[in-house]
Amino acid sequence: LCGITLALVIMASADVQTAFSQGNLLITPRRVVFEGRTRSFDLNLANIGSDTARYAISFQQVRMKDDGTFEIITEPDPGQKFADPFVRIFPRSVILGPNEAQTVKLQLFQTGELQQGEYRSHLYFRATQDVKPLGEEEKVTDTTALTVRLIPVFGISIPVIIRIGESNAKVTLSDLSLSFPENKDPVLSFTFNRTGNMSVYGDIAVDHVSPSGVSTRVGIANGVAVYTPNSLRRFQLTLRRADGVDYKTGKLIVTYSASSDTKPERFAEGVINLK
Repeated sequence: LCGITLALVIMASADVQTAFSQGNLLITPRRVVFEGRTRSFDLNLANIGSDTARYAISFQQVRMKDDGTFEIITEPDPGQKFADPFVRIFPRSVILGPNEAQTVKLQLFQTGELQQGEYRSHLYFRATQDVKPLGEEEKVTDTTALTVRLIPVFGISIPVIIRIGESNAKVTLSDLSLSFPENKDPVLSFTFNRTGNMSVYGDIAVDHVSPSGVSTRVGIANGVAVYTPNSLRRFQLTLRRADGVDYKTGKLIVTYSASSDTKPERFAEGVINLK
C-alpha cells in the first residue's frame, strides 16, 4: 500500500498581541487599518525559529461568529464588504532564514469609487512544505506497508481593514454575569452590542471594588474586536483570585476602551453588584 501524507492546517486570528506569532513566524503589527490619508502599510515578518521557513501570502474572507470564533467564507454576509480587491501585496511569498526578517508592503489602489463604510479581508500567511533539493537521493522504503506522515502546516491570519468616512459605531455591554465553576477561578460573561457603520476594537479591564471602596484589577483582555456586520459578540473572561478580593461582596466594573495611548476613548462600561 502507498504512503499517506496528511497536512494539518492551523488558522489563527491576531486579535490579542502587539506582535503576533504562530509556529516560528512573528508578525508586527497585529492588524492593518487604512483610514484617512494612509495609502500604504508595512508589515514586519521575522523567523524566530532555527530552520529556514517559506510562507505563501494570500487573502482569506472571514466571518466572525457570535462567540468570537472565525470561519472561512467565500461570499460576504449581508452588510459585509471585502477589502482585498483594493489592496496590493508585495511580495506574495517569502523565504526567511533563522532569525531573518523581511518587510511585506500593502498598498491601496482603485479606491476612488468606494462607498462610505468599512471593508475587511484577512491576510493569510501559510507555511509551505520544504522542497527537497535537486539531486538528493530518494530514501528507499517498504512500499508494502501503510505509512502515515503528518506534516504540520501553520497559518496566521491578520485583519486588513479599509475605512471610508467617519465612524458612527457604538457599543454597549449587556447580560453581565459571574459564575463559579467548581475548583476553578470565577468566570465573567457578558455581551457586546455593536451598532453603526464600522467595527470596534479595544481592551477589556475588570476591576473589583470592595464595599470600603478599594479597587483591584482582576481581569484584562487586550485587542478585542467586534467586526461588521456583527451586531453582538458573546465574551467570557476568567478572573484572577487576588488578595483581599471577595467575589461575594462589592461590585465588578467592566470597561471597554480604545487600544490607544494617544487617543484614549472609553467605548462602554458595565457593572455587576455582587451579593
